[in-house]
Amino acid sequence: MIQKLSSVWILVRLANLLALTKRIKRLPTPVRLIAGLAMLIIIGTGLLMLPMASLRGLHLNEALFTAVSALAVTGLSVISPSRDLTPFGQFVLMVLIQTGGVGFMILASVIFALIGRRISLTNRLAITDSLGLVRPGAVLTLTRNVIIGVHVIELIGAAFLWVRWRGELGDGKAAFYALFHAVSAFCNAGFDLFDGRIPNDGLSLLIIGSLITLGGLGIPVLGDLFVVARAQLRHRLHQPHSRRERSLSLHSRLTLIAYAALVLIGWLALFVAERQPTHTLYAEPLDRQLSISLFQSVATRTAGFVAVPSYSFEALAPASQLVMIVLMFIGCAPASMGGGITTGTLIVLILALWSYARQRPVLRVSNRSLSPGTVRRAAAVLITSLMVVITATWLILVTHEVTLDAALFEVVSAFATCGLTLALTGSLNLFGQIVIMLVMFWGRLGALTLVSAVAWQPTRRDDLVSYPEEPVLIG
Repeated sequence: MIQKLSSVWILVRLANLLALTKRIKRLPTPVRLIAGLAMLIIIGTGLLMLPMASLRGLHLNEALFTAVSALAVTGLSVISPSRDLTPFGQFVLMVLIQTGGVGFMILASVIFALIGRRISLTNRLAITDSLGLVRPGAVLTLTRNVIIGVHVIELIGAAFLWVRWRGELGDGKAAFYALFHAVSAFCNAGFDLFDGRIPNDGLSLLIIGSLITLGGLGIPVLGDLFVVARAQLRHRLHQPHSRRERSLSLHSRLTLIAYAALVLIGWLALFVAERQPTHTLYAEPLDRQLSISLFQSVATRTAGFVAVPSYSFEALAPASQLVMIVLMFIGCAPASMGGGITTGTLIVLILALWSYARQRPVLRVSNRSLSPGTVRRAAAVLITSLMVVITATWLILVTHEVTLDAALFEVVSAFATCGLTLALTGSLNLFGQIVIMLVMFWGRLGALTLVSAVAWQPTRRDDLVSYPEEPVLIG
Protein backbone atom coordinates (compact mmCIF):
# COMPACT_ATOMS: atom_id res chain seq x y z
CA MET A 1 0.00 0.00 0.00
CA ILE A 2 2.79 2.40 0.93
CA GLN A 3 4.63 1.61 -2.30
CA LYS A 4 1.45 2.32 -4.29
CA LEU A 5 1.00 5.65 -2.51
CA SER A 6 4.64 6.53 -3.14
CA SER A 7 4.26 5.71 -6.82
CA VAL A 8 1.09 7.79 -7.06
CA TRP A 9 2.80 10.69 -5.26
CA ILE A 10 5.75 10.55 -7.67
CA LEU A 11 3.42 10.45 -10.68
CA VAL A 12 1.49 13.44 -9.34
CA ARG A 13 4.69 15.40 -8.78
CA LEU A 14 5.93 14.56 -12.28
CA ALA A 15 2.60 15.61 -13.74
CA ASN A 16 2.74 18.90 -11.86
CA LEU A 17 6.31 19.47 -13.01
CA LEU A 18 5.33 18.71 -16.61
CA ALA A 19 2.41 21.12 -16.39
CA LEU A 20 4.68 23.79 -14.94
CA THR A 21 7.21 23.23 -17.75
CA LYS A 22 4.50 23.59 -20.38
CA ARG A 23 3.25 26.73 -18.65
CA ILE A 24 6.77 28.20 -18.65
CA LYS A 25 7.17 27.43 -22.35
CA ARG A 26 4.03 29.45 -23.08
CA LEU A 27 5.42 32.51 -21.31
CA PRO A 28 6.78 35.32 -23.49
CA THR A 29 10.52 35.58 -24.02
CA PRO A 30 11.05 38.59 -21.67
CA VAL A 31 9.46 36.71 -18.77
CA ARG A 32 11.69 33.70 -19.44
CA LEU A 33 14.78 35.93 -19.38
CA ILE A 34 13.73 37.55 -16.11
CA ALA A 35 12.98 34.17 -14.52
CA GLY A 36 16.33 32.80 -15.67
CA LEU A 37 18.31 35.70 -14.24
CA ALA A 38 16.36 35.53 -10.98
CA MET A 39 17.13 31.82 -10.67
CA LEU A 40 20.83 32.47 -11.22
CA ILE A 41 20.76 35.16 -8.53
CA ILE A 42 19.28 32.68 -6.05
CA ILE A 43 21.98 30.12 -6.89
CA GLY A 44 24.74 32.72 -6.66
CA THR A 45 23.47 33.97 -3.31
CA GLY A 46 23.48 30.43 -1.93
CA LEU A 47 27.05 29.81 -3.10
CA LEU A 48 28.32 33.04 -1.58
CA MET A 49 26.70 32.18 1.76
CA LEU A 50 28.62 28.92 2.05
CA PRO A 51 31.08 28.94 4.98
CA MET A 52 33.98 28.24 2.62
CA ALA A 53 33.15 31.30 0.47
CA SER A 54 33.84 34.05 3.01
CA LEU A 55 36.17 34.78 5.87
CA ARG A 56 33.55 36.15 8.27
CA GLY A 57 30.24 34.70 7.03
CA LEU A 58 28.15 36.94 4.78
CA HIS A 59 24.69 38.10 5.75
CA LEU A 60 21.85 37.31 3.39
CA ASN A 61 21.56 40.88 2.12
CA GLU A 62 25.33 41.04 1.52
CA ALA A 63 25.40 37.79 -0.44
CA LEU A 64 22.27 38.75 -2.39
CA PHE A 65 23.59 42.21 -3.25
CA THR A 66 26.93 40.78 -4.38
CA ALA A 67 25.26 38.09 -6.51
CA VAL A 68 22.98 40.63 -8.19
CA SER A 69 25.89 42.98 -8.83
CA ALA A 70 28.04 40.18 -10.27
CA LEU A 71 25.35 38.71 -12.53
CA ALA A 72 24.38 42.22 -13.62
CA VAL A 73 28.14 42.81 -14.28
CA THR A 74 27.96 46.04 -12.27
CA GLY A 75 30.67 46.05 -9.61
CA LEU A 76 28.86 47.87 -6.81
CA SER A 77 29.44 46.00 -3.58
CA VAL A 78 28.64 46.25 0.11
CA ILE A 79 31.61 44.00 0.88
CA SER A 80 35.27 43.97 -0.10
CA PRO A 81 35.99 40.92 -2.29
CA SER A 82 39.69 41.08 -1.43
CA ARG A 83 39.14 41.21 2.36
CA ASP A 84 35.83 39.40 2.91
CA LEU A 85 35.93 36.52 0.41
CA THR A 86 38.14 33.44 0.43
CA PRO A 87 39.85 32.29 -2.79
CA PHE A 88 36.86 29.98 -3.32
CA GLY A 89 34.45 32.89 -2.84
CA GLN A 90 36.46 35.01 -5.27
CA PHE A 91 36.32 32.16 -7.78
CA VAL A 92 32.53 31.95 -7.35
CA LEU A 93 32.35 35.71 -7.89
CA MET A 94 34.37 35.39 -11.09
CA VAL A 95 32.07 32.62 -12.38
CA LEU A 96 29.02 34.77 -11.64
CA ILE A 97 30.59 37.68 -13.52
CA GLN A 98 31.35 35.44 -16.50
CA THR A 99 27.84 34.04 -16.46
CA GLY A 100 26.23 37.46 -16.29
CA GLY A 101 28.52 38.87 -18.96
CA VAL A 102 28.27 36.16 -21.58
CA GLY A 103 24.59 35.59 -20.88
CA PHE A 104 22.85 32.70 -19.24
CA MET A 105 20.81 31.98 -22.37
CA ILE A 106 24.01 31.36 -24.35
CA LEU A 107 25.28 28.97 -21.70
CA ALA A 108 21.94 27.18 -21.68
CA SER A 109 22.05 26.73 -25.45
CA VAL A 110 25.55 25.26 -25.23
CA ILE A 111 24.42 22.79 -22.56
CA PHE A 112 21.47 21.74 -24.71
CA ALA A 113 23.80 21.18 -27.64
CA LEU A 114 26.27 19.16 -25.56
CA ILE A 115 23.63 16.80 -24.21
CA GLY A 116 22.13 16.34 -27.68
CA ARG A 117 18.89 18.22 -27.19
CA ARG A 118 17.43 20.28 -30.00
CA ILE A 119 17.05 23.98 -29.26
CA SER A 120 13.45 24.98 -29.82
CA LEU A 121 12.36 28.09 -31.69
CA THR A 122 11.24 29.63 -28.38
CA ASN A 123 14.71 29.18 -26.89
CA ARG A 124 16.28 30.56 -30.06
CA LEU A 125 14.09 33.65 -29.76
CA ALA A 126 15.11 34.00 -26.11
CA ILE A 127 18.80 33.86 -27.06
CA THR A 128 18.16 36.36 -29.84
CA ASP A 129 16.52 38.77 -27.39
CA SER A 130 19.33 38.40 -24.86
CA LEU A 131 21.87 39.31 -27.57
CA GLY A 132 19.82 42.13 -29.03
CA LEU A 133 19.85 40.54 -32.48
CA VAL A 134 17.33 41.10 -35.25
CA ARG A 135 16.92 37.53 -36.58
CA PRO A 136 17.03 34.21 -34.69
CA GLY A 137 18.87 32.37 -37.48
CA ALA A 138 22.17 30.55 -36.95
CA VAL A 139 21.99 30.90 -33.16
CA LEU A 140 24.08 27.80 -32.52
CA THR A 141 26.88 29.02 -34.79
CA LEU A 142 26.82 32.43 -33.15
CA THR A 143 26.76 30.87 -29.70
CA ARG A 144 29.77 28.70 -30.41
CA ASN A 145 31.74 31.59 -31.87
CA VAL A 146 30.85 33.85 -28.94
CA ILE A 147 31.91 31.31 -26.32
CA ILE A 148 35.21 30.58 -28.07
CA GLY A 149 35.93 34.24 -28.83
CA VAL A 150 35.19 35.44 -25.29
CA HIS A 151 37.47 32.88 -23.67
CA VAL A 152 40.28 33.45 -26.16
CA ILE A 153 40.20 37.21 -25.57
CA GLU A 154 40.08 36.80 -21.79
CA LEU A 155 42.92 34.27 -21.74
CA ILE A 156 45.11 36.52 -23.89
CA GLY A 157 44.39 39.46 -21.61
CA ALA A 158 45.06 37.33 -18.53
CA ALA A 159 48.41 36.20 -19.98
CA PHE A 160 49.51 39.80 -20.49
CA LEU A 161 48.39 40.80 -16.99
CA TRP A 162 50.18 37.78 -15.47
CA VAL A 163 53.44 38.81 -17.13
CA ARG A 164 53.00 42.34 -15.83
CA TRP A 165 52.00 41.43 -12.23
CA ARG A 166 54.06 38.30 -11.53
CA GLY A 167 57.00 40.33 -10.23
CA GLU A 168 54.91 42.03 -7.52
CA LEU A 169 52.43 39.25 -6.68
CA GLY A 170 54.28 36.01 -7.41
CA ASP A 171 53.42 33.47 -10.09
CA GLY A 172 50.45 31.75 -8.43
CA LYS A 173 48.68 34.81 -7.04
CA ALA A 174 49.40 36.79 -10.20
CA ALA A 175 47.81 34.03 -12.33
CA PHE A 176 44.52 34.11 -10.41
CA TYR A 177 44.49 37.92 -10.18
CA ALA A 178 45.20 38.19 -13.90
CA LEU A 179 42.38 35.80 -14.82
CA PHE A 180 39.91 37.44 -12.42
CA HIS A 181 40.58 40.96 -13.69
CA ALA A 182 40.61 39.86 -17.34
CA VAL A 183 37.13 38.37 -16.89
CA SER A 184 35.94 41.37 -14.88
CA ALA A 185 37.34 43.84 -17.44
CA PHE A 186 36.01 42.10 -20.56
CA CYS A 187 32.60 41.62 -18.96
CA ASN A 188 32.67 45.31 -17.90
CA ALA A 189 31.96 44.23 -14.33
CA GLY A 190 34.24 46.52 -12.32
CA PHE A 191 34.99 44.06 -9.49
CA ASP A 192 38.65 44.06 -8.44
CA LEU A 193 40.85 42.38 -5.84
CA PHE A 194 42.99 45.45 -5.14
CA ASP A 195 40.57 46.92 -2.60
CA GLY A 196 38.95 49.44 -4.90
CA ARG A 197 41.82 50.83 -6.97
CA ILE A 198 43.59 48.85 -9.69
CA PRO A 199 47.30 49.31 -10.57
CA ASN A 200 47.48 52.47 -12.66
CA ASP A 201 50.78 51.92 -14.45
CA GLY A 202 50.65 52.44 -18.21
CA LEU A 203 50.82 48.77 -19.23
CA SER A 204 48.14 47.58 -16.80
CA LEU A 205 45.80 50.38 -17.89
CA LEU A 206 46.43 49.55 -21.56
CA ILE A 207 45.62 45.85 -21.12
CA ILE A 208 42.55 46.36 -18.93
CA GLY A 209 41.32 49.25 -21.07
CA SER A 210 41.60 47.14 -24.22
CA LEU A 211 39.57 44.35 -22.62
CA ILE A 212 36.92 46.85 -21.51
CA THR A 213 36.70 48.26 -25.03
CA LEU A 214 36.32 44.85 -26.68
CA GLY A 215 33.63 43.83 -24.21
CA GLY A 216 31.79 47.13 -24.66
CA LEU A 217 31.61 47.02 -28.46
CA GLY A 218 29.00 44.29 -28.47
CA ILE A 219 28.77 40.79 -29.88
CA PRO A 220 27.38 41.87 -33.30
CA VAL A 221 30.20 44.39 -33.82
CA LEU A 222 32.95 41.98 -32.74
CA GLY A 223 31.48 39.28 -34.98
CA ASP A 224 31.23 41.71 -37.88
CA LEU A 225 34.84 42.86 -37.41
CA PHE A 226 36.04 39.26 -37.35
CA VAL A 227 34.07 38.29 -40.48
CA VAL A 228 35.22 41.35 -42.41
CA ALA A 229 38.85 40.87 -41.37
CA ARG A 230 38.75 37.20 -42.37
CA ALA A 231 37.06 37.98 -45.69
CA GLN A 232 39.58 40.68 -46.55
CA LEU A 233 42.48 38.41 -45.62
CA ARG A 234 41.18 35.63 -47.86
CA HIS A 235 40.47 38.14 -50.60
CA ARG A 236 44.00 39.51 -50.55
CA LEU A 237 45.56 36.05 -50.46
CA HIS A 238 43.54 34.61 -53.33
CA GLN A 239 42.60 37.70 -55.36
CA PRO A 240 45.19 40.39 -54.56
CA HIS A 241 44.40 42.51 -57.64
CA SER A 242 40.63 42.56 -57.21
CA ARG A 243 38.88 45.51 -55.56
CA ARG A 244 35.88 43.64 -54.25
CA GLU A 245 35.96 43.71 -50.45
CA ARG A 246 33.35 43.17 -47.76
CA SER A 247 32.51 46.21 -45.63
CA LEU A 248 31.17 46.62 -42.12
CA SER A 249 27.44 46.77 -41.52
CA LEU A 250 25.72 50.07 -40.82
CA HIS A 251 25.25 49.12 -37.17
CA SER A 252 28.96 48.38 -36.73
CA ARG A 253 30.06 51.60 -38.41
CA LEU A 254 27.73 53.77 -36.36
CA THR A 255 28.68 51.96 -33.15
CA LEU A 256 32.41 52.40 -33.74
CA ILE A 257 31.96 56.10 -34.53
CA ALA A 258 29.80 56.72 -31.47
CA TYR A 259 32.09 54.70 -29.21
CA ALA A 260 35.21 56.57 -30.33
CA ALA A 261 33.49 59.96 -30.08
CA LEU A 262 32.26 59.33 -26.53
CA VAL A 263 35.67 58.09 -25.38
CA LEU A 264 37.41 61.14 -26.85
CA ILE A 265 34.86 63.56 -25.37
CA GLY A 266 35.16 61.93 -21.95
CA TRP A 267 38.95 61.88 -22.19
CA LEU A 268 39.16 65.59 -22.97
CA ALA A 269 36.58 66.57 -20.35
CA LEU A 270 38.21 64.55 -17.53
CA PHE A 271 41.69 65.72 -18.52
CA VAL A 272 40.70 69.39 -18.42
CA ALA A 273 38.74 69.09 -15.17
CA GLU A 274 41.15 66.94 -13.14
CA ARG A 275 44.42 68.69 -14.04
CA GLN A 276 43.29 71.88 -12.31
CA PRO A 277 44.98 72.82 -9.02
CA THR A 278 43.87 70.75 -5.97
CA HIS A 279 42.29 68.11 -8.23
CA THR A 280 43.30 64.46 -8.56
CA LEU A 281 45.67 64.70 -11.56
CA TYR A 282 47.31 68.04 -10.80
CA ALA A 283 50.46 66.56 -9.29
CA GLU A 284 50.91 63.92 -12.03
CA PRO A 285 53.18 64.31 -15.08
CA LEU A 286 51.50 65.15 -18.37
CA ASP A 287 51.79 61.63 -19.80
CA ARG A 288 50.21 60.18 -16.65
CA GLN A 289 47.42 62.75 -16.77
CA LEU A 290 46.64 61.73 -20.35
CA SER A 291 46.80 57.97 -19.75
CA ILE A 292 44.75 57.99 -16.52
CA SER A 293 42.06 60.32 -17.90
CA LEU A 294 41.81 58.20 -21.07
CA PHE A 295 41.44 55.00 -19.07
CA GLN A 296 38.87 56.55 -16.75
CA SER A 297 36.87 57.72 -19.76
CA VAL A 298 36.86 54.15 -21.12
CA ALA A 299 36.07 52.57 -17.74
CA THR A 300 33.32 55.04 -16.90
CA ARG A 301 31.19 53.80 -19.80
CA THR A 302 30.18 50.73 -17.71
CA ALA A 303 33.33 49.01 -16.43
CA GLY A 304 33.65 50.82 -13.11
CA PHE A 305 37.39 50.49 -12.46
CA VAL A 306 39.09 53.35 -10.62
CA ALA A 307 42.57 54.49 -11.65
CA VAL A 308 42.71 58.08 -10.43
CA PRO A 309 45.48 58.50 -7.82
CA SER A 310 43.27 59.70 -4.97
CA TYR A 311 42.41 58.32 -1.56
CA SER A 312 38.72 58.86 -2.19
CA PHE A 313 36.81 58.84 -5.44
CA GLU A 314 34.73 61.67 -3.98
CA ALA A 315 37.74 63.94 -4.60
CA LEU A 316 36.78 64.16 -8.27
CA ALA A 317 35.74 67.61 -9.42
CA PRO A 318 31.97 68.23 -9.80
CA ALA A 319 32.59 68.75 -13.53
CA SER A 320 34.12 65.28 -13.76
CA GLN A 321 31.23 63.74 -11.82
CA LEU A 322 28.75 65.30 -14.27
CA VAL A 323 30.67 63.96 -17.27
CA MET A 324 30.79 60.52 -15.70
CA ILE A 325 27.04 60.51 -15.03
CA VAL A 326 26.38 61.30 -18.69
CA LEU A 327 28.85 58.68 -19.94
CA MET A 328 27.43 56.04 -17.60
CA PHE A 329 23.86 56.81 -18.62
CA ILE A 330 24.71 56.38 -22.31
CA GLY A 331 26.71 53.21 -21.66
CA CYS A 332 28.07 50.80 -24.23
CA ALA A 333 26.92 49.28 -27.49
CA PRO A 334 23.79 47.10 -27.77
CA ALA A 335 24.28 43.36 -27.12
CA SER A 336 27.51 44.09 -25.25
CA MET A 337 28.77 43.30 -21.76
CA GLY A 338 27.84 46.79 -20.56
CA GLY A 339 24.62 48.63 -19.86
CA GLY A 340 23.11 52.09 -20.14
CA ILE A 341 20.66 53.23 -22.79
CA THR A 342 23.36 52.07 -25.28
CA THR A 343 25.04 53.93 -28.11
CA GLY A 344 22.41 52.57 -30.51
CA THR A 345 19.65 54.48 -28.72
CA LEU A 346 21.75 57.65 -28.68
CA ILE A 347 22.58 57.38 -32.39
CA VAL A 348 18.98 56.78 -33.46
CA LEU A 349 17.67 59.70 -31.39
CA ILE A 350 20.34 62.07 -32.73
CA LEU A 351 19.65 60.99 -36.30
CA ALA A 352 15.90 61.37 -35.75
CA LEU A 353 16.43 64.90 -34.38
CA TRP A 354 18.65 65.79 -37.34
CA SER A 355 16.13 64.35 -39.79
CA TYR A 356 13.29 66.29 -38.14
CA ALA A 357 15.32 69.52 -38.24
CA ARG A 358 15.86 69.03 -41.98
CA GLN A 359 12.15 68.17 -42.44
CA ARG A 360 12.81 64.77 -43.93
CA PRO A 361 9.88 62.34 -43.74
CA VAL A 362 12.18 59.31 -43.57
CA LEU A 363 15.23 58.85 -41.36
CA ARG A 364 18.18 58.18 -43.69
CA VAL A 365 21.87 57.55 -43.03
CA SER A 366 24.58 56.25 -45.39
CA ASN A 367 22.08 55.53 -48.16
CA ARG A 368 19.98 53.47 -45.77
CA SER A 369 16.61 54.13 -44.13
CA LEU A 370 15.64 53.40 -40.53
CA SER A 371 12.11 52.32 -39.77
CA PRO A 372 9.79 54.41 -37.55
CA GLY A 373 9.65 51.42 -35.21
CA THR A 374 13.36 51.80 -34.49
CA VAL A 375 12.85 55.43 -33.48
CA ARG A 376 9.92 54.45 -31.23
CA ARG A 377 12.03 51.78 -29.54
CA ALA A 378 14.82 54.28 -28.91
CA ALA A 379 12.36 56.79 -27.47
CA ALA A 380 10.82 54.09 -25.27
CA VAL A 381 14.25 53.12 -23.92
CA LEU A 382 15.12 56.75 -23.13
CA ILE A 383 11.82 57.56 -21.43
CA THR A 384 11.66 54.40 -19.31
CA SER A 385 15.33 54.78 -18.36
CA LEU A 386 14.80 58.36 -17.21
CA MET A 387 11.76 57.28 -15.20
CA VAL A 388 13.73 54.50 -13.49
CA VAL A 389 16.70 56.75 -12.67
CA ILE A 390 14.55 59.61 -11.36
CA THR A 391 12.32 57.34 -9.27
CA ALA A 392 15.25 55.41 -7.76
CA THR A 393 17.15 58.62 -7.01
CA TRP A 394 14.10 60.06 -5.23
CA LEU A 395 13.73 56.89 -3.15
CA ILE A 396 17.38 57.06 -2.10
CA LEU A 397 17.10 60.74 -1.20
CA VAL A 398 14.01 60.32 1.00
CA THR A 399 15.45 57.32 2.88
CA HIS A 400 19.08 58.46 3.28
CA GLU A 401 20.82 61.61 4.44
CA VAL A 402 22.86 62.05 1.24
CA THR A 403 23.41 64.74 -1.35
CA LEU A 404 21.72 64.77 -4.74
CA ASP A 405 24.96 64.26 -6.66
CA ALA A 406 25.93 61.17 -4.62
CA ALA A 407 22.46 59.61 -4.95
CA LEU A 408 22.18 60.33 -8.68
CA PHE A 409 25.71 59.05 -9.30
CA GLU A 410 24.96 55.82 -7.42
CA VAL A 411 21.67 55.17 -9.22
CA VAL A 412 23.04 55.90 -12.70
CA SER A 413 26.03 53.68 -11.95
CA ALA A 414 23.68 50.84 -10.98
CA PHE A 415 21.40 51.44 -13.96
CA ALA A 416 24.35 51.45 -16.38
CA THR A 417 25.86 48.38 -14.63
CA CYS A 418 29.01 50.44 -14.14
CA GLY A 419 30.06 50.05 -10.51
CA LEU A 420 31.53 53.48 -9.73
CA THR A 421 30.38 55.08 -6.49
CA LEU A 422 30.95 58.20 -4.44
CA ALA A 423 31.41 56.13 -1.28
CA LEU A 424 27.66 55.59 -0.90
CA THR A 425 27.19 51.85 -1.50
CA GLY A 426 28.62 50.77 1.85
CA SER A 427 26.35 53.16 3.80
CA LEU A 428 23.08 52.10 2.18
CA ASN A 429 20.43 50.71 4.50
CA LEU A 430 18.44 47.61 3.61
CA PHE A 431 15.82 49.56 1.65
CA GLY A 432 18.51 51.39 -0.29
CA GLN A 433 20.25 48.11 -1.12
CA ILE A 434 16.96 46.71 -2.44
CA VAL A 435 16.46 49.79 -4.62
CA ILE A 436 19.96 49.54 -6.08
CA MET A 437 19.57 45.79 -6.66
CA LEU A 438 16.34 46.36 -8.58
CA VAL A 439 18.01 49.07 -10.66
CA MET A 440 20.94 46.76 -11.44
CA PHE A 441 18.50 44.00 -12.37
CA TRP A 442 16.66 46.42 -14.66
CA GLY A 443 19.89 47.73 -16.17
CA ARG A 444 21.19 44.28 -17.06
CA LEU A 445 18.04 43.02 -18.76
CA GLY A 446 17.25 46.29 -20.46
CA ALA A 447 14.24 48.57 -20.41
CA LEU A 448 12.44 47.03 -23.38
CA THR A 449 12.76 43.49 -22.01
CA LEU A 450 11.17 44.41 -18.69
CA VAL A 451 8.52 46.68 -20.16
CA SER A 452 7.55 43.97 -22.66
CA ALA A 453 7.34 41.43 -19.85
CA VAL A 454 5.16 43.62 -17.65
CA ALA A 455 2.92 44.81 -20.45
CA TRP A 456 2.60 41.43 -22.20
CA GLN A 457 -0.91 40.27 -22.82
CA PRO A 458 -2.69 38.32 -25.58
CA THR A 459 -3.78 40.18 -28.72
CA ARG A 460 -7.25 41.69 -28.33
CA ARG A 461 -9.83 42.27 -30.99
CA ASP A 462 -9.82 46.04 -30.58
CA ASP A 463 -6.12 46.07 -31.53
CA LEU A 464 -7.23 45.43 -35.10
CA VAL A 465 -9.40 48.56 -35.18
CA SER A 466 -8.07 51.89 -36.47
CA TYR A 467 -9.31 55.15 -34.96
CA PRO A 468 -9.30 58.68 -36.42
CA GLU A 469 -6.29 60.83 -35.68
CA GLU A 470 -6.35 64.02 -33.61
CA PRO A 471 -3.38 66.36 -33.09
CA VAL A 472 -1.75 67.05 -29.72
CA LEU A 473 0.29 70.23 -29.25
CA ILE A 474 4.01 69.70 -28.62
CA GLY A 475 6.64 72.29 -27.72
